[in-house]
Amino acid sequence: MLARLYSVTLEGIDAVICEVEVDVSRGGFEKPTIVGLPDTAVKESIERVRSAIVNSGYKYPDTQSLINLAPADVKKAGPAFDLPIALGMLCCSGSLQSDMLKRCLVIGELALDGRVRRVNGVLSMAMAAVENGFSNIIVPLENAREAGVVQGIDVYGVASLAQAVGCLSGELPLETTTVDIDELFNVAGTYEVDFADVKGQETVKRALTIAAAGGHNVMMIGPPGAGKTMLAERMATILPPLTLQESLETTRIYSSVGLLERNTALIATRPVRAPHHTASGPALIGGGSTPRPGELSLAHRGILFLDEFAEFPRNILEMIRQPLEDGTTTVSRAKGTITFPAQFILIAAMNPCPCGYFGSGQRKCKCTPRQIERYIAKVSGPLMDRLDIHIDVPPVAFRKLRSRADQTGSARIRDQIIQVRQIQARRFGDGKVMTNARMTHKQVEAHCRIDEPGEQLLKQAMAEFALSARAHDKICKVARTIADLENAPEMRAEHIAEAISYRKLDRKL
Repeated sequence: MLARLYSVTLEGIDAVICEVEVDVSRGGFEKPTIVGLPDTAVKESIERVRSAIVNSGYKYPDTQSLINLAPADVKKAGPAFDLPIALGMLCCSGSLQSDMLKRCLVIGELALDGRVRRVNGVLSMAMAAVENGFSNIIVPLENAREAGVVQGIDVYGVASLAQAVGCLSGELPLETTTVDIDELFNVAGTYEVDFADVKGQETVKRALTIAAAGGHNVMMIGPPGAGKTMLAERMATILPPLTLQESLETTRIYSSVGLLERNTALIATRPVRAPHHTASGPALIGGGSTPRPGELSLAHRGILFLDEFAEFPRNILEMIRQPLEDGTTTVSRAKGTITFPAQFILIAAMNPCPCGYFGSGQRKCKCTPRQIERYIAKVSGPLMDRLDIHIDVPPVAFRKLRSRADQTGSARIRDQIIQVRQIQARRFGDGKVMTNARMTHKQVEAHCRIDEPGEQLLKQAMAEFALSARAHDKICKVARTIADLENAPEMRAEHIAEAISYRKLDRKL
């Protein structure tokens, strides 16, 4: 007897609909066979399925059986096929009859006692179900809220194999899972930290405000304890709130690698990732025999904070140059190429010298000029060119550290940045470029008009500091954002001057 069900597998973070065919013969006692490029987890599902069926009180067909996972040329990975295979076995043995299976997607891992365990990537799977015209999806109960944020499909969360059988047969009607997205964002879209926590550092706050408004990458240079990490951690709090589309993009990345917290439907705050400087290339970019996203993709729509920037191996740092420009990471393997989204604001932080105290005034620097030059040179010129803003982070004076004066909070800064982002959205209008930092060279020429004094100032800076063409465009983009903060249609000399002041490492000071 032949049973046909539908399930899903993941390719990177994208879901691929699979047909699960279960054929149980009338004779023979050979071990069941799974075909269709299954990985080890899928091959081992037969043993889990057998125990789950028996321990749930159903008869397991002891005759020869064949399970085919189509399309046969797509690699099937993970334990999400356990539940559909078990249900197919029960259909073939006569324990289950259901017309619902024709329009239903089934995913779930089985425990030996018949419980259904959570799986990764359910959000992408539910989105694929809607795109392919399915009207129902059966998921593990722990994944039900995650799937419930997808509109246009009935989501049934099941805790056991018996519950899934009852739901499909109509003997155990289950309520569909729905999520109030507006309420979810109101509850989960708040941060535990605030920019008001930072004492002093007005110049750095100004630079980070510009960076948040225009989506610019930042390099912070300062001694240990000056507050670089504290500032970077609070950068996300001044960015505009996540839209539903951005939240879905981010959540499906975290879901695909199993980093979504239990009973969490959506990620409602912008992610902040801070990998250690000993992280490998695949950990940052993504990779593995079955490619999975790395830290750059986990920071999508949020902040990637690379502390001790100069301590990262140079070859690792060079890997992030292309993602900074394209907003994606590409992992190539013999079996194919997978592209992951990676649009983030990079906040890099480093000491001014190996000992960390050059020019700080706190302690005497023990480094020689040659050591300082070698230390700064660890970051290549092409990579430094891609960092729009270079800013000094000086130590905080005791008077400011102990001051009880109210600091500007994140909410106030965020409101200003939202207005600037709206100006940029109207300027570009195509939906592809949303911030000044993402402007192409043609768009820089079209939208970065400078008055005559500003032109002369930029010309002088280009000649005096030997700036590259990329640095020229970065200065124009930053100046455009500074002008937007003042709602100025044309960039003036003071906007250009401030943008030039943020190219510290180009001037080798």
